[in-house]
Amino acid sequence: MILQRYFDSMAGRLFLFLLVGVIGSSSLALALADVRRKSDLERINIVRLVDRVQDLVSLIDSAPEPLRDQMLSEGILGLRPPRGGERIIGPDPEFSRVLASRLDPSSRAQRAVPRTCIQPSRTSFYAQLSCWVISTELADNSSIVLVALSPRTDTFDLPRLDPVFLSILTITVSVLAFLASRMAAAPLRDLSLAARELGRDLDREPLPERGPYEVRDATRAFNLMQAKLRDHVVERTRILASITHDLQTPLTRLRLRIEKVADPALRSRLVDDLGGMLALVRQGLDYHRGNESEEPFVRLALDSLLDSVVEDAAEGGRPAGLVQRSGYDIEGKPRALQRCLANLLDNALKYGGAAEVSATVEGDAVRIRIRDFGPGIPEEKLESVFEPFVRLETARPPMGGVGLGLTIARALALKSEAELVLANHPQGGLEACLTIRRGLIPSEAAASHSSAA
Repeated sequence: MILQRYFDSMAGRLFLFLLVGVIGSSSLALALADVRRKSDLERINIVRLVDRVQDLVSLIDSAPEPLRDQMLSEGILGLRPPRGGERIIGPDPEFSRVLASRLDPSSRAQRAVPRTCIQPSRTSFYAQLSCWVISTELADNSSIVLVALSPRTDTFDLPRLDPVFLSILTITVSVLAFLASRMAAAPLRDLSLAARELGRDLDREPLPERGPYEVRDATRAFNLMQAKLRDHVVERTRILASITHDLQTPLTRLRLRIEKVADPALRSRLVDDLGGMLALVRQGLDYHRGNESEEPFVRLALDSLLDSVVEDAAEGGRPAGLVQRSGYDIEGKPRALQRCLANLLDNALKYGGAAEVSATVEGDAVRIRIRDFGPGIPEEKLESVFEPFVRLETARPPMGGVGLGLTIARALALKSEAELVLANHPQGGLEACLTIRRGLIPSEAAASHSSAA
């Protein structure tokens, strides 16, 4: 499974391409070099045989009659007259060309079956010989036919690859291909990770521009897109903050004037409408502060933070309780995390009447669950409620909210690199689950308690 995932990646495919390509091309180059080497040996062998034939012809032409007759009948080592049993295979063009250039132009050479050129008793000993039947002319225009024997060279047989050499080649090429594929895929991997993290943090550092110029261009375009998105969000939140801030003064004056309305019923309705407008303004400011927060990550005692949030909610006379502690510390942004939990708990109390908070450690993460006892939310709407100004009054009783509470809670969770999801509890009600993975270690209080026990 891991290998399949690796070879599905660009680095894996580039590694496999380089490995197969280099080993295959090296093996083919070695095979062609061996063929070329054997072909050169064949040509050298032909030139050597032609030299010997030329020497023999010169000796015969210059030798006295008795010695001439002896050499014509017996030949010399490697060159002898035919015995009549040689079986011709066909002409040898290369041998004939060299022979004609060095001796008489009518000279020619023909290949013969080697075992028909030697004595039967020596067949096994000379099984690796090559045989030619050569015809040429002497100085007196008489013809001479000779049988030439020479060690055999296989011109077109592919070589056997040495296992040790092949192993060294495979290991070396594998290491180089692996390093080259990692080097080529690293900038793209960084770009992919940055693209996934862009939604969580627009203020992250720009990617370093490295690698081939195509990758540098893509990285430069990504950094430019991130900068434009950040400027757009900053401008939008500043406009929202400016509008909501400027609305507070006229709304306050309007509230004072409404108090002078004589009709109690009309005054009550106007006060309720004005309260909704003020809530919208306050949550707009909270939304702006959540996006503009730049506080650093610090170590937090999670159980103490949960105790504080639950106690603040309970002081208002609302039924909220911490039913389970985690015994762990985390890393987070204190104000963002406190406001996120407070928003979630306020939402649970507003729509569910009561709330239970629990924290459990599961693997490498701590999960904070805030459950209410209300009617819940339809499954298909669990994600849409995180969008700004979305309220599901058909599923939950109207409480005068403006639809920014959960939006702000998720934005604050992302600031602390946490994940926030909603789910309907099996026993009824809605459950918000906040998952935190950063800096998870046992708290000192829990460690001292366990050592004392």
